[in-house]
Formats: sequence, structure tokens, C-alpha cells
Amino acid sequence: MAKESGLAWTTLSVDDSAGTVRAIINDITNFEFATPRAVQDVTGVDKSAMERLLLLADFSITLNGVFNDAAGQSHDVFKTVPSTSVNRTVTLTHSGQTLPNECLFTDYALTRAADGSLTFQAPGVLANGTVPTWA
Repeated sequence: MAKESGLAWTTLSVDDSAGTVRAIINDITNFEFATPRAVQDVTGVDKSAMERLLLLADFSITLNGVFNDAAGQSHDVFKTVPSTSVNRTVTLTHSGQTLPNECLFTDYALTRAADGSLTFQAPGVLANGTVPTWA
């Protein structure tokens, strides 16, 4: 095992509303994702420290990028977020490690900044109850 930077992701793809995989990695300027677990507090009054059980797993992602309305690019993928209710496969790959998840995207927010830049933010959450697993 070697420490690595976050440079050179090889895959960042999201299905469009028809289920076609779209490699939008070049449109994404930054992103964040999380794979949290819920916990239940089961501490009895006989304890002097917290006692917890691990519960359900989850996944969330927020993609930030530059507006690109070319065919098959980010705007094509996300423009249907407000009008469709479909799961979309999100696939992340870095250093040979792949994390695929079925997600529901909940927004496609565009920002026209004072400098004239046009960017977007697209948050997604786990859709299908499958535990997020790196492969």
C-alpha cells in the first residue's frame, strides 16, 4: 500500500435518464462523497461510556462542474433531474479501486457567477439499498 494524491481519477461516470453510461469526468471540477453508517445508542444506565450498534450504510455524492451542453456530457445527464425519477449508476474509479452506486439525484443547480462562469452542482443519494462497496 502506498499513499496517493487525489490526482488522476480514471472514471467518473453517471447514467443519463435513459440508463446510458456517460463519462462526464472532464466536466467535473471537484466532488465529494461519503459512505456513512448510522448508529444506535444502546447505552444502559450501568455504563460510564457510550455503547452503540452499527446500523444501515449509506452513500451520498455532490458533483461540481462546468456547464457543458454537448451531446452526452454533463448537462445532457443532469437536465432531466427535475423531470424524471430514475436511479442513475454513479461509478468512481481511482488507483484501480472502483465504487459503483445506484443514486437518485435531487437537484441540478446552475450558478452564473459575477465573473461570467457557469457552473453546476448535482447532489445524489443512495437509491437501492445496496451497501456501498469498493471493488
